[in-house]
Amino acid sequence: MPDLLIELLSEEIPARMQARAAADLKARVTDGLVEAGLTYASAGAFATPRRLTLSVEGLLAASPAQVEERKGPKTDAPEKAVEGFLRSTGLSKDQLEVRDDKKGQVYFAVIRKPGRPAAEIVAEVLERVVRGFPWPKSMRWGAGELRWVRPLHSILCLLSDDAGAEVVPLEIDGICAGAVTRGHRFMAPAAFSVTGFDDYTAKLKRAFVVLSAEERAEHIWNDATNRAFALGLEVVEDRALLAEVAGLVEWPVVLMGEIGEQFLSLPPEVLQTSMREHQKFFSVRDPKTGRIVRFVTVANRETADDGATILAGNRKVLSARLSDARFFWENDLRVANADIGQWLAKLDSVTFHNRLGSQGERIARIAALAREIAPLVGADADMAEQAARLAKADLSSEMVYEFPELQGLMGRYYIEAAGFPAEVAAAAQEHYSPLGPSDDVPTAPVSVAVALADKIDTLTGFWAIDEKPTGSRDPFALRRAALGVIRLVLENQVRVELNGSSGPFASSAALVGPRDANGGESTADTNELLAFLHDRLKVYLRDQNIPHDVIDACLAMPGNDDITLLVKRAEALAVFLKTDDGENLLQGFKRANNILTQAETQDGVEYSFGADVKFAENEAERALFAALDAADAKIRPAMEREDFAAAMAAMAELRAPIDAFFEAVQVNADSQVLRRNRLNLLSRIRTTCLGVADLTRLEG
Repeated sequence: MPDLLIELLSEEIPARMQARAAADLKARVTDGLVEAGLTYASAGAFATPRRLTLSVEGLLAASPAQVEERKGPKTDAPEKAVEGFLRSTGLSKDQLEVRDDKKGQVYFAVIRKPGRPAAEIVAEVLERVVRGFPWPKSMRWGAGELRWVRPLHSILCLLSDDAGAEVVPLEIDGICAGAVTRGHRFMAPAAFSVTGFDDYTAKLKRAFVVLSAEERAEHIWNDATNRAFALGLEVVEDRALLAEVAGLVEWPVVLMGEIGEQFLSLPPEVLQTSMREHQKFFSVRDPKTGRIVRFVTVANRETADDGATILAGNRKVLSARLSDARFFWENDLRVANADIGQWLAKLDSVTFHNRLGSQGERIARIAALAREIAPLVGADADMAEQAARLAKADLSSEMVYEFPELQGLMGRYYIEAAGFPAEVAAAAQEHYSPLGPSDDVPTAPVSVAVALADKIDTLTGFWAIDEKPTGSRDPFALRRAALGVIRLVLENQVRVELNGSSGPFASSAALVGPRDANGGESTADTNELLAFLHDRLKVYLRDQNIPHDVIDACLAMPGNDDITLLVKRAEALAVFLKTDDGENLLQGFKRANNILTQAETQDGVEYSFGADVKFAENEAERALFAALDAADAKIRPAMEREDFAAAMAAMAELRAPIDAFFEAVQVNADSQVLRRNRLNLLSRIRTTCLGVADLTRLEG
């Protein structure tokens, strides 16, 4: 069984495209081979800045021969029908077989497809893959028609086994496949031939090319951290940058340089962002001070001066970049110290959304809402309002204009520099959080108030103008905002009726005011918004292993806009239903509810009161009356203090009396007095159980 080696050598492939391109090459080639009848044992794909490589092991030497039988028309069918059948099979009439069938004699075509050698199939598949490769962006060059991400220089395509290696005959736009490749562009540019994958990787490494992106990344990280450790420093972890840099070099050479003394006073986040975005440098931190003091760059070649010239050039370019950053920082500080309010005034003329007003108008809404929310989260109302008014001031700063990803963080620095309380400054950075399911949630009361106000304003505002998520479309990240509200409320144990008449949704909707596309009146439908929040909550709780029917059973209860209360109830119910008592009580409840519902439908009345123990005929019936009285005495106070676990424990005590009742008593007795009394008793069971959660919504 031969092995297949393919290499497509080109000009530099953008780092962001390499991993996807390697995966596409593997999937498209192997799928094509399998479709043509060539199975294989394993396959691996690799990418460097200049090459895509695919190794396929254990390939069949040829596709198996195939025999296909097709039933045709009857032998006395019109000649045109027979001719059409012949065209579809590629056979002549004398090659058809005549066989007996239920309806007489019919023609059969026996089509024999001989096996094809692997080389022929590989050439056919690879040409199709190369010509139709799904690059995000591609180009043509020269006189050819081939499109590739960058000019394609050579194709290596080998089938090898114990007997030797064979070049697959293939030509694409004048590029003939061969057994030759090249190493590093500068350190080993000469061509060399290979005989298989092991020979290929070994010779590439001798030619200063590390084929595996994972190996390049590991080398960069290990060398960088070792160099930093030797100086008592640490490299700031940045996995995305590491993956990108590993895609920029074929032979990574790690170099560490110093940052000019004049730039060390810049905030570490500014240094890190500037170096990462502009230079693709890693930041090196002093763990004692938290300051960024050095940088790590990765060269693509070794030099006689051990990278001194490269570092000198990098420091020169970095110095120019950091000079800009220092100018922004110092200028912004002057503005913040003089009057940070001038940044807020600029936001009055910055559009947030053409139907929701300016950033200044939005800030005013958030400030008013934060003031209302503050008492609910234990924050000072004046401070929460002040924090909300200042939280987005840095959007007017030069630093955030240059580095938008620093919004909030720079606000914290500037607000602190302007002399405002630390809680107000912290809210500027923290009110954007959480941005995702793994992001930290603010816990400082002022930050929580502003963060909730910010997200609720976003939700009610876009609801008011009917810009709601549909399918996968969510251009204003409203699902993220809803999840943010949920996590802020739950993780801070905030007790608030979001959709109450004076709750945050209603207050925010009133602040947004009437909005529609034509300037007419419309309002944010807060009930629909709450339903959207509940949908997000279901997704969140399913990740916490709470079943969807348990969530539905709790959503059906009063107070379902109090997310903390709702989740507390759902968690208790989920735990309860995992016990034997919970499962059995649920079955007893459903039996009682089914009998009662059928009787009410049949009789056209509601059996909801009047059960009297004096009509009980046996001990099991009297015991159920007593058990319901005892359960009510425990459940009601437990529910008042929101102790759902205690309420459900009391409810579990009904299991045995309910089971005994159904064993000993016929509900639909001949006596109408007894029947009515027993149905009213079942109504007590239903009322007692439904007081904890809507058990009718539970499956099973």
